[in-house]
Amino acid sequence: MTEVCKVYEEHLDRILEAQAKLPEEESILEAADFFDALGNPTRLKILLALMEAGELCTCDLSAITKLSVSAISHQLRILKDRKIVAYRKDGKNVFYRLDDEHIRKLLRTALEHLSEAK
Repeated sequence: MTEVCKVYEEHLDRILEAQAKLPEEESILEAADFFDALGNPTRLKILLALMEAGELCTCDLSAITKLSVSAISHQLRILKDRKIVAYRKDGKNVFYRLDDEHIRKLLRTALEHLSEAK
């Protein structure tokens, strides 16, 4: 069971400070969408593969995840819409990569945190 206060008592100074420092509601919703995209095991596997390989085409990601190219395409669209992955076309191939170093750092931090918790 989670520990909670035994007596309900608000600390107005802390409440006001926290409220003043919270981002705008739209930013909170965007961040929730971002983390929601990371919360899917298939999308996370895609991101981890991209983190290790640097760049992979949709066929590569299909082989790694054992999903159809169509299913991979759907997952990549979600990641692209949330600015988590970027892509480039090379002839008839489309290669995906992590959008920037922030994504790589976030994934590494999550993995480090989980390995320390064991």
